[in-house]
Amino acid sequence: MVKIGKYNKLRVVKNVDFGAYLDGGDGVEILLPSRYIDTPLHVDDEIEVFIYKDNEGRLIATTEHPYAQVGEFAFLQVNDVNRMGAFLDWGLMKQLLVPFSEQRMKLSRGMVVPVYVYLDDASQRVVASAKIDKFLGNRMPSYRLGEQVNALVYKHTDIGYKAIVDNLYHGMFYENELYRPLEIGESVTAYVKNVREDGKIDLLAHGGKDGRIESLVEAIKERLDRSPERFIPVGDSSSPELIRNMFSCSKKDFKKAIGNLYRDRIIEITPDGIRLV
Repeated sequence: MVKIGKYNKLRVVKNVDFGAYLDGGDGVEILLPSRYIDTPLHVDDEIEVFIYKDNEGRLIATTEHPYAQVGEFAFLQVNDVNRMGAFLDWGLMKQLLVPFSEQRMKLSRGMVVPVYVYLDDASQRVVASAKIDKFLGNRMPSYRLGEQVNALVYKHTDIGYKAIVDNLYHGMFYENELYRPLEIGESVTAYVKNVREDGKIDLLAHGGKDGRIESLVEAIKERLDRSPERFIPVGDSSSPELIRNMFSCSKKDFKKAIGNLYRDRIIEITPDGIRLV
């Protein structure tokens, strides 16, 4: 079955003067208007298209690329407002509706706002919501320390920048760990520093070859800071299982991380564990 609000690879079933009809499954044929056809199509050709509903509620295919598809967040500009809600520039000829019920504040022309794109269950139309928090953190993340993620920066706070991680989770970049300011609306490659008990993710903007170890170093320091004795009972001689349970990493990476901390005179290594100097 065709997925509305997403890219689909569909087969051409017939050509007409005003475009081509594609097989949408279950006997449904979807028009790809001629203005979206750059090269001639033949019956049984397959083409990747984006599917949405037009103002009449009909399924339409396009080879244009929207700024976001269903299940994604994006910063979009308000082009118009009427009695139905605000209409956003979505990168397609048809603009994207944010109903009044999905606006956190009254939107006006020219504003650029973060929104979540979703499929309305009742109308099966693609719409957007500016109430982004309700679409984040609805399941517990299972990232490893140092794992690479995509982060969309959406708010600056006193301690850093809030971000949307992989279109699913709340993330945070801390100001004192950034090597440069971030831009609101910027999409960046980030690395998991810590997954908190509430499911929110602490992020690092640096990574590359040593990103996994750097993330682990920060996680160990944070765990030591939280300990009343500034000590944790894990060290060189600890079992790989204990280390993995505590830091979700291999013993090899753990030893590299505490070696870096010891070299920088941040910790001391004791027979029973490690302690902040």
